Amino acid sequence: MTRTTTAVTRAEYCVLACAEAWRGDGEVLASPMGTVPTLGARLAKLTFAPELLLTDGEALLMGDVPALGERSSVTEGWLPYRRHLTMVMGGRRHVMMGASQIDRFGNQNISCVGDWHHPARQLLGVRGAPANTLNNPVSYWIPLHAKRVFVERVDMVCGVGHDRAAAAGPAATRYHDLRRVVSNLGVFDFATPDRSMRVVSAHPGVTAAEIRAATSFALPVPADPPPTREPTAAELRLIRDVLDPTGLREGEVRP
Repeated sequence: MTRTTTAVTRAEYCVLACAEAWRGDGEVLASPMGTVPTLGARLAKLTFAPELLLTDGEALLMGDVPALGERSSVTEGWLPYRRHLTMVMGGRRHVMMGASQIDRFGNQNISCVGDWHHPARQLLGVRGAPANTLNNPVSYWIPLHAKRVFVERVDMVCGVGHDRAAAAGPAATRYHDLRRVVSNLGVFDFATPDRSMRVVSAHPGVTAAEIRAATSFALPVPADPPPTREPTAAELRLIRDVLDPTGLREGEVRP
């Protein structure tokens, strides 16, 4: 039974905002990390980005778009680990990673908190973040927008930001492409003269003061920031009844 008449939740705005990150990408591999980005990629595939490639998270390209938790019933291709790495180096992938810390220029940390010689918190490690940010379009999904996440300076650089890429020279900037940051408060990009972060939109109900209070660095925020686009009735039906009928999205986003 459809539930598209109920109010749009914060999580649903976040799903749509993540989906929009892949708009106009064409035939590239979407690599979402997290429940909300996964829903966003699948929503994009079913609506405005039919060329987008999706994987089952293991070694197969999916030819259909299953609900979260269900297996694909159509295999479109084979993508084992070694081929995935080749794709990463060739830039035919748009990844949406997470960030334990992110700064004004888009430097990302998922490795440790504190001095890396003696960290207060040990996290995932650098993983593939450096190669991702130097060879692929990259966006970020941050489910909890807070001062300890949006920091003045990351404790360790994993994903490369605009200032670090510029300092490294043309070899680092040639394919460096940070697209969007989506948080539970709004959408952000780096379309400023110094390539620092700015507000693109605030999710409905979020004020400029809330965004400033949850950010450690000086973030330009309009007094009345534009609202994040509302999902259409068709998009809501896909999110609620086709892609995530059990409502897993709501567990990843604070209301």
